[in-house]
Amino acid sequence: MLIGPNGSGEFNQQSAIDNQQFTDQLIAAVLNSLTVDVEEWFHICGVPLLQSETWSRLPSRVEQTTRMLLDELDAAGITGTFFIVGWIAERYPKLVGLILAAGHDVGSHSFWHRRVYDLDRATFADDLRASVTALGAAGTPAITAFRAPEWSINHRSEWALEVLVQQGFTADASMAPLRIVGDVSYPRGPYVRSTPVGSIIEVPPLVADRFGHAMPMGWGWGLRMSPPAQVLKEIERANKIGRPAVLTIHPWELDPDPPRVPLPLGLRFAHYFRLDGFPGRLRTILRGASFGPLQAAASRAGSD
Repeated sequence: MLIGPNGSGEFNQQSAIDNQQFTDQLIAAVLNSLTVDVEEWFHICGVPLLQSETWSRLPSRVEQTTRMLLDELDAAGITGTFFIVGWIAERYPKLVGLILAAGHDVGSHSFWHRRVYDLDRATFADDLRASVTALGAAGTPAITAFRAPEWSINHRSEWALEVLVQQGFTADASMAPLRIVGDVSYPRGPYVRSTPVGSIIEVPPLVADRFGHAMPMGWGWGLRMSPPAQVLKEIERANKIGRPAVLTIHPWELDPDPPRVPLPLGLRFAHYFRLDGFPGRLRTILRGASFGPLQAAASRAGSD
């Protein structure tokens, strides 16, 4: 213990104050990332009932639910990055315009919403070009950020990063530091990944350690099931070490009466668990931390 001139613990107390002030300043300096995967409720990979040839016959909810989410973000004073499925951009260009008019960045979420590791290099490249073309036709600036459906760039498909670089992408947000969909060995903060044709910034989603396992704290069932206070605590934990937390929301998660179809147990849990009350819990989270577009986190990682 450090002792002051009068035999007190003044130095120790001042050191604690200084440390807390430094921590508070560090947290305040970190801008977390708010991302949205703009897809329909029926964009679920690997379900025969929901193959792409059925999409045009299914009721669309994406305009209504995306408008709801835009209103929530506007009320919270937040802009983020909207990863839009090209199929949606092609059919609802006015929706893309609303997203841009609200000040949000736009990235690609593929065209056909298929897992990347189920594709070959040429098919993925064609899908990527189609998505960029559809987004551009809807009025977006150059698209430089990508997120794969279902976090499907992993050890089975790392070649996709090279394709992204070849097509002018500078940031990817597809590699989850989580077992099954990704790998727990992946870094948990933004970092640079090298490919034979150049580098790309990888910006992973927020995960948290629970009961000896990593869980998806920043998206999906993990975000929906967790009390807002717990989510905000994990965001603060990341911010204290200078790491931005990346949250991901789907417009269909805000649907007050979402359509449902029979799904295998795992998919049913991932898509339907704790949808009730999620808009209110999300509202609390959005007001409890600072958020901005994903590209801000990517730019900072690229400059380090």
